[in-house]
Amino acid sequence: MDIKGKVHEVSATQQVTDTLKKRELILEYIENPQYPEYIKFEAIQDRCNLLDNVKVGDNVEVSFNLKGRPWTDKTGKKTYFNSLQLWKINVQNGGAASTPEYAPPVDLSAAPDDDDLPF
Repeated sequence: MDIKGKVHEVSATQQVTDTLKKRELILEYIENPQYPEYIKFEAIQDRCNLLDNVKVGDNVEVSFNLKGRPWTDKTGKKTYFNSLQLWKINVQNGGAASTPEYAPPVDLSAAPDDDDLPF
């Protein structure tokens, strides 16, 4: 799933347990300008680094997975939790997404067979 909005808040990385770390992003989503929505996403483990260069006020497009799970308390009452797990984020610059630049793949079949390399 994807959504576009403006970054309202970015939390620091939290070490939840010895093996779990997470970071939260609050996105201002304006479908109706009179009633903006503030949506919380979480980045877990190595995805926490995706938020390193994101700043409050940035316009972004967030790709996320909707997760849900049950939890039973001590009295036996079952409750359900939902989370929005961020897996990709693109900062928008004037309508064009800023994506990492990569070198284009090299077509090795087009290379000449007669190279002068000494090995």
